[in-house]
Amino acid sequence: MIYIALGASDEIGGSCHYLDIQGTGLLLDTGIDPEADGIDGLPRLDIIEENPDYWVDHAFITHAHHDHIGAMPVVLQKFPHVIAHMSRATEQLAEILLPASARLQLRKQREGTSSADPLFYEEELDVYSYLYRPHELNTPFEVTGVRASVPIRASFYDAGHILGAVGILIEFESDGEERRYFYTGDTGMRAQTIIPGAVYPEPPIDVLFLESTLGADPESEKTTRRTEENGLGEAVATVLRRGGTVLLPVFALGRGQEIIALIDRYKNRGLIPEDTPIYTAGLMRAISDVYDKTRFSTPRLNQDFQVYGVPQGRLPRGQTATKLALSEPSIHVVGSGMMFERTISNRLAQQLVESEKNGIFMVGYTRPDSPGHRILEARRIGKGTKAVIDENKGPQPVRCDVERFRFSGHSHRRDLMELVERLNPERIILVHGETEARTWMKNNIEYFYPEIDVLSPQTGQVVEL
Repeated sequence: MIYIALGASDEIGGSCHYLDIQGTGLLLDTGIDPEADGIDGLPRLDIIEENPDYWVDHAFITHAHHDHIGAMPVVLQKFPHVIAHMSRATEQLAEILLPASARLQLRKQREGTSSADPLFYEEELDVYSYLYRPHELNTPFEVTGVRASVPIRASFYDAGHILGAVGILIEFESDGEERRYFYTGDTGMRAQTIIPGAVYPEPPIDVLFLESTLGADPESEKTTRRTEENGLGEAVATVLRRGGTVLLPVFALGRGQEIIALIDRYKNRGLIPEDTPIYTAGLMRAISDVYDKTRFSTPRLNQDFQVYGVPQGRLPRGQTATKLALSEPSIHVVGSGMMFERTISNRLAQQLVESEKNGIFMVGYTRPDSPGHRILEARRIGKGTKAVIDENKGPQPVRCDVERFRFSGHSHRRDLMELVERLNPERIILVHGETEARTWMKNNIEYFYPEIDVLSPQTGQVVEL
């Protein structure tokens, strides 16, 4: 039995892991690095292709974020016999997000903003979809491979994080003993606004594949969701009271829907006026529809809540109409979360940032080289400090309110340590984290639980299980 990290091991993007269990070949996620171009963003599938001893029978998709699902069409191109297993909600989201990814790749090539050929085309995706196998939570299904020497079954557990996210329990016998592996995927132990906290299998667990995204973030464990919700609510209310416009850049899948639900909560509490217009746009609207359609078949804090039960208008496309929408006290919940160039949030930020009556509030992580991070840093230095939001426009003075609030769908590192204690595995493989994050996790697990064998493999490294 072996494990190989096929995705990047020293960063978060491109989650993909290979397991060979008694002759059955499994992929845990088929993600792509969203910051890389073309084939440079793919996991190291060549490691499997070039070794005749390796074989892939099944792929598991934990959730529909691009860094976990984005390479699935390529995997099905290269290994056409593979069956892709996911939750029903993830399957519905894939039918929206993968075609959108194909269109974006083609557009970037035609515009000249990317020299890479598209990894797949929209018309191919219908052909691959017959290989998708959706499953319910807590319902075992067989994934025994064609070369297998023992039967293998898998089960999905609710992972929190976003709609449809799952952790994967893999069970089989080895030398007459029952063995249990658990892959957390991206996991959120605490409830958000729509999605409840994760559910995990009962111990014992032999090998735990543990995400470590926030392992290097001490601030995440010091803040509470209630504090962040209250802080954001007050910030939004302050801007609206002075007649300003609020921009909330969000990730279209997950964060966008949670923030709309939170705004609804603010209105119900009387924190902001009930008649404050909310504008949404782009892919987020189609994803919100999936959230609503699956509310009775997926874990929810309140099954009666609908994202589209919160009144919201579609952001106008025309320049004049957009300017009019931005001229009134209103809230704009649009992608992208880091305000990258050529996105809706970037375009709106250019129009709002120079007026001190407005507010731009980040509700997630912003990469240091992103426009979102640049305006945060400029505002921290002082009102009027200039930052580049768009290279073509050049530096702009940042006079509006700019703050970051921590709304993560990931468990912070102390919660992950609690999960280690709860599951009490014999061995832990640390995944999905930058070097500093995995180092902190490894050192602390080894200190508090010296009986657990902790590994932090590099990409391509073969680990005997």
